[in-house]
Amino acid sequence: MDKFEYRTSLAGRLGSLIDVGFGTFRGFVRLVLGELEFVSGRLRPFVEIRPQEVKRLVFVCLGNINRSAFADVVASGLGARTVSFGLSTSTGAPAFEKAVTTAPVYGFDLSTHRATNFPDYRFEPGDLLLAMEVRHAHELVRRGIPADAVALLGHWSRPHRIHIHDPHRHTDQYFRTCFAIIHSGVANLVEELRQAGSPCLKP
Repeated sequence: MDKFEYRTSLAGRLGSLIDVGFGTFRGFVRLVLGELEFVSGRLRPFVEIRPQEVKRLVFVCLGNINRSAFADVVASGLGARTVSFGLSTSTGAPAFEKAVTTAPVYGFDLSTHRATNFPDYRFEPGDLLLAMEVRHAHELVRRGIPADAVALLGHWSRPHRIHIHDPHRHTDQYFRTCFAIIHSGVANLVEELRQAGSPCLKP
């Protein structure tokens, strides 16, 4: 194998790793930048919660047809009171087809999910809004949600993913990666809330 072939092969492998693990190179960069913000302490307001005050989990992404839709059904299945919405979507829109076909891999059904747009969501005391991206957390605060009611779901995922990139129109492999990260984050968060006796868990 000559140098050109080696470099081409290496570039292909790196591209495949990014595709499967992060969705796009932009997704990888946003994750790195987000993790640097986290390490610096700038995201502390979005990773510290008061479990005893959490009455409902509210999952947020852009379209409410992939990430937040899946997080919603996972948390509900684990016994939490939940809703979800999108920052820019159409109320009533169904989950994206690839999300519907990926969810059963983890034992969940998105076939009946219908999106909710932000204006149709009503904030209630005790809501904990869980964003998938740092910019979405800041946008929620800009739109009037109290900063102490906003958190980043990826802080609870393993591996730690402060930025959970949108899988929309990306590969089947990244859809599975994304949903695995979300499942991990939701499960760990719900367990933390359960251990703390949070009222968001159904009796």
